[in-house]
This record gives sequence, C-alpha cells and structure tokens, in this order.
Amino acid sequence: MRAYSLDLRQRVVAAVDAGTPRAAAARTFQVSLATIKRYLKQRREAGHLAPRTSPGRPPDIAADRLAALEAQLAAHPDATLAQHCQHWQAAWGQTISLSAMRRAIKRLDWTRKKSR
Repeated sequence: MRAYSLDLRQRVVAAVDAGTPRAAAARTFQVSLATIKRYLKQRREAGHLAPRTSPGRPPDIAADRLAALEAQLAAHPDATLAQHCQHWQAAWGQTISLSAMRRAIKRLDWTRKKSR
C-alpha cells in the first residue's frame, strides 16, 4: 500500500490544529484515528509530515545500473540467467544470484525472443 500524499497529511493535521475533533477529521478525510495520531506524533518528533521510506532491502542491481543490464541483455539475447550472472560478474565484479538477475530483468520488462 502506498503512503498518503503530503498534501493530504498537511490538510488532516491542519484540520485538527484548527479545532476539528479527531473523529470528525478522520471521517472527513477517510483516514483512521490511528493515522491521525501517527501524523501528529511524527510532526512532534521529526518536525515534518513527509512519508518515510518503505522498509526492505535495496535491489541487488541498483537503478542506475539498469541501463548497463539492458545493454548486456541486448548484446547476449540468447544467454541463460546463469550466463547473464557470469557476464554481470565479469563486467561489474558483483556476484548476483539467479533470483536477483530474474527480478532485475523483470523490472526492465524485458522478454526473451528465442532464436532458432
């Protein structure tokens, strides 16, 4: 689920600051009371209402290297996943698992056309 926009967060907190009861603000903006409590706590502790980054580890092949992966895929269209992992290690010195390579290729929306 994506985070609510900064604009909505600011409007919710502004309504509560203006004296609107939290329950009424929750109904008006269609958010839960817990969400309003979280926003107020975040503003109090962090000083802003910007959404935090989503948890999870970063991808093994960073977004700035996806262009290099796309060039590799174009240069070796008939290579297997294992061979692409070997090419990647030779080019970048980074060992990539088959699963990580599969996910990176999927992010590029690249499909393999078999040659006959």
